[in-house]
Amino acid sequence: MRFGRGLFVAAGVVVGFLAGLAACEGTLREDRVATCRRALPALAQGPGVAFQSAGAGQSPDTVRVDYTQGLRPHRLTCRFDATGLIEVAADGRTLSGSALHLLRRYYLDTPDAASADPAGR
Repeated sequence: MRFGRGLFVAAGVVVGFLAGLAACEGTLREDRVATCRRALPALAQGPGVAFQSAGAGQSPDTVRVDYTQGLRPHRLTCRFDATGLIEVAADGRTLSGSALHLLRRYYLDTPDAASADPAGR
């Protein structure tokens, strides 16, 4: 009887650990979606730019942001690793390394990016 109770407790610990891990992963994904979405005002400028949606990309390490400019649909795709944002592509064209560095350092890491977040408008 004692062995069965210990097994039950161990199973509860494992389930709790996995639930916590899933919650942490969900928060991480939300941060990634926000980062990619906040890049939109810096990369898509001009008249008629309208945010449509943001969510998970085609692979587990990517996020996509859909927007329109006028009547034409567009997409930003952001790729992440454990350190953060490592690639941004606008309509399939990847930003250069220096452009990505400037975007991260001088825009995404500033309060301006948060205040211009298209989801907040």
